[in-house]
Amino acid sequence: MNQYKIIVSILFLWSVSMFTNPIKAQEVMAIEKGLSVQEKNIISIAALTAKGDLVNLKMALNNGLEVGLTVNEIKEILVHTYAYCGFPRSIRGLQTFMEVVNERKAKGITDKMGREASIIKADDNKYERGKKVLEELTKTPAPEKLVGYAAFAPIIDAFLKEHLFSDIFERDNLTYAQRELVTLSVISAIGDAEPMLKGHLAIALNVGFSPKQLKEFIVVIQPNIGIEKTKAAEKTVNDLVK
Repeated sequence: MNQYKIIVSILFLWSVSMFTNPIKAQEVMAIEKGLSVQEKNIISIAALTAKGDLVNLKMALNNGLEVGLTVNEIKEILVHTYAYCGFPRSIRGLQTFMEVVNERKAKGITDKMGREASIIKADDNKYERGKKVLEELTKTPAPEKLVGYAAFAPIIDAFLKEHLFSDIFERDNLTYAQRELVTLSVISAIGDAEPMLKGHLAIALNVGFSPKQLKEFIVVIQPNIGIEKTKAAEKTVNDLVK
């Protein structure tokens, strides 16, 4: 009986210390938490869309619906991919998803539609809105002057801020974290874009993913993109989260 009381007391003191030390509690939660089954399916859907592997994509889309992704969430995942792998891959992904949805309806399966993105009611400058979103994601103020590729071709900077980070990232039927997971998956799948992958891995950490989850990302994506591209992505992850 005394031993039981001692154990209970120790557990109580530990729980109190965790609640009174929120930083410590968050660290423990980050260590223990892996990618959710929905997040794992987002990785597969995005990577296979980028590859144009429609046979395996069809299976991944069915799996995504089975594990609780809504129809509108998957639509948005496929739409988001076009910013990183182009309209042809994105549209083929959407066409494949149409087949999946229709086949499931024919079998009497009713999938949850989920909510549409909210209408963005903003009259201010889209460039400035996109700039603000990018600063929020990177946790870094934008440079006062354009540098690198943005200075070389300023129009690409305008497209990135006005369209990608304003028009797309402001759509609220995916979270920033989900959008970054799609982005990481597409960039890893197309390959040879390690500087961009590194930048988005850093953003992934900023929006709540842990180093453990990023390493798990590599394990999940490997069957979808092959060993060679996985090794390149893994090196980039390891360089960032040593």
